[in-house]
Amino acid sequence: MSKLNLDAALVARAREHAKNVALDTQDFIERHTTVAVERTIARLLGIDGINENQVPLPNIIIQQLQDRDVLPMGIAWFLGNAILHTGQGPKEISERIVNEDFDITKLPPKDTFEIKDAINKIAEETINKIKQKRRERENFLSEFGDKKGPYLYVIVATGNIYEDIIQAKAAAKQGADIIAVIRTTGQSLLDYVPYGATTEGFGGTYATQENFRLMRAALDETGKELKRYIRLCNYCSGLCMPEIAAMGAMERLDVMLNDALYGILFRDINMKRTIIDQYFSRIINGFAGIIINTGEDNYLTTADAIEEAHTVLASQFLNEQFAKLAFIPEEQMGLGHAFEIDPDIKDGFLFELAQAQMAREIFPRAPLKYMPPTKFMTGNIFKGHVQNALFNMVTIMTGQKLHLLGMLTEAVHTPFMSDRALSIENAKYIFNTMENLGGEITFTEGGIIQNRATEVLKNASSLLEEIEQLKLFATLEKGIFAGIKRSRDGGKGLDGVCEKHQVHFNPFISLMKGSEK
Repeated sequence: MSKLNLDAALVARAREHAKNVALDTQDFIERHTTVAVERTIARLLGIDGINENQVPLPNIIIQQLQDRDVLPMGIAWFLGNAILHTGQGPKEISERIVNEDFDITKLPPKDTFEIKDAINKIAEETINKIKQKRRERENFLSEFGDKKGPYLYVIVATGNIYEDIIQAKAAAKQGADIIAVIRTTGQSLLDYVPYGATTEGFGGTYATQENFRLMRAALDETGKELKRYIRLCNYCSGLCMPEIAAMGAMERLDVMLNDALYGILFRDINMKRTIIDQYFSRIINGFAGIIINTGEDNYLTTADAIEEAHTVLASQFLNEQFAKLAFIPEEQMGLGHAFEIDPDIKDGFLFELAQAQMAREIFPRAPLKYMPPTKFMTGNIFKGHVQNALFNMVTIMTGQKLHLLGMLTEAVHTPFMSDRALSIENAKYIFNTMENLGGEITFTEGGIIQNRATEVLKNASSLLEEIEQLKLFATLEKGIFAGIKRSRDGGKGLDGVCEKHQVHFNPFISLMKGSEK
């Protein structure tokens, strides 16, 4: 039952406005492809590795299509045609392109039906591998069970995957349920995926398939010891969004940062590029059983959490609709928000509680991702620990699911293992002592909390109606989200976008949408 007495008709209208925005944008998505989408198809067809100059083979293959101005036809068509001509697989063909200057764009075209049939046989092998990875997760959960309350979500970010593994194991033994490996600063702006295990990074560790494999194996080892399944999280935002999603699917990641708008707003990646890439990345994440995390919490690092709370809700509605178009079930939509109101605001805790309860009631099946205070954290670690305690209270009172632990040293340094231990201890204490508090309390009729939630919902619905009229790209140009304006033809990566040729096909979208998991 609703504690906020939200207007159900208003919620439905807001959702309908968001749906119309997403459908209008989807028409653009369906007509276009990008270099990242094509590289992802190549990876999923078995093309991997680097050349002597450390350039990833998928980049070399797709660059050949770009240089010949035939990228709109798509890598699947050219590889299928080359398979029919040579009798070789994608990996062997890619090696010939790199080592022999073999040009697959010069081969005479074979029958389109035969091309698609040749590619689909290989694509189905990959589909089965991803299904097996999903079954592995399900088997772990069947053996050990799954946690009913909030998942304790902590970050490791040393720059060295082997040091990350040590810290991740320690965090799991201290009680963490999700380990997020932060990416090195700037990786989202690289238009390629680094290769192999990495030991140097700034502010984080490179997201590579080998790093994913190493961390997954380490967490499985620790999970068996603890008799708990430890989830692994990384980031597939940025210029390589669908590629990293594919790597995560193949190495059994469980959670991926995957927002429809984050890269546009906070990394100045071209909006056309991002909106196309997010669709395929979400198709992959949905099929692989990966929970996506959206980035609405970031809005409040640049905008005021009181005045702009409705933009967070509006973005949650939009991310929900884009995720539905990519066949992601609600149970995998980790819609984001954050505890970021100025602690000096009178009754600020009530506003935080209203926002969190509202998100829970509007998105009842979503494993909401709740982010800790960061904007108003200072070097006062004692006050910071109290701020995090209040944040923990909101989580348990409102049923948040992915609870990213606040660190008392947030504004001081990258957390030590001891800092994580204190934060985990804080959260576990509060979650235990207040486990059923949320079910015991109601909110005053017409009181501060109910009125605040109603106000935010009304403003969000009005904003979504405005966005429906403006269309999404014009909205982003106006700077409505996070106060950041972006040009539809500006930012990074636009040169990697093209309109599809009539022969273009992506075998994985149809297989992942239509296949039983």
